[in-house]
Amino acid sequence: MRITSCGMTDVGVKRTNNEDNYLINDEMQLFVVCDGMGGHVGGEFASAIAVNTVEEVLSAVEFQPAELGLGGDEGPVEVAREKLRYAVRLAGRRIFEKAAEEHEYKGMGTTCVAILVDGGNAYVAHVGDSRGYIVRDGAIEQMTEDHSLVNEKIKAGLLTPEEARHHKLKNIITRSLGYMEDVDVDLQVRAVRRNDRFVLCSDGLSNLIETAEIGAMVLDHSPQVAARRLIETACARGGDDNITVVIARIDEVP
Repeated sequence: MRITSCGMTDVGVKRTNNEDNYLINDEMQLFVVCDGMGGHVGGEFASAIAVNTVEEVLSAVEFQPAELGLGGDEGPVEVAREKLRYAVRLAGRRIFEKAAEEHEYKGMGTTCVAILVDGGNAYVAHVGDSRGYIVRDGAIEQMTEDHSLVNEKIKAGLLTPEEARHHKLKNIITRSLGYMEDVDVDLQVRAVRRNDRFVLCSDGLSNLIETAEIGAMVLDHSPQVAARRLIETACARGGDDNITVVIARIDEVP
């Protein structure tokens, strides 16, 4: 499997510190974006704990099946999926415990969206409203569902997507790493194809650029150029939050 990837982050126009963190580990084919919350110190620290924990866990060589909640006779797909789930849940537990230990970190947390490419599959995990997209056959699809108050209102028929985009409560998320000791992690597995593009981003980007626009930029440019143009566009449209994007293009599939 050969993948071309690029990640970029920007503080934006209106913020003075960047609470986002991202990870690209090309050797492991692991890609992560986290958007921290909890103030100048807490948010940045929480998102850093998350990306570091996910990388640490997934680089571990051996796991006992019981650690992953498995019985021991599962196949490689189940093992990889549960290993990613375990990594994200452990990140949340570490953030929760750190916030409980030190008052200055009280209330800190982070979103997380992660993709692990392994054995011809992409394993996608997410918590919060950072997003994962796939661009395939000329079209873009949002793979993740926002864990946010406005998304709950959309599903209930109380808001339209356009109303939600400008709603005063659009930044309230309903699930995050660190808010509670344990968290449910949404996880899916997708077979990868040559020329697939995976896009991970914080809401500082998705709040300001339409999904179709993201897809068009990613299709028309290399990951490096597309990442830069996406961040430049978000900043030009107000840049009211930190902006982070990771793009991974599948160049060869065995």
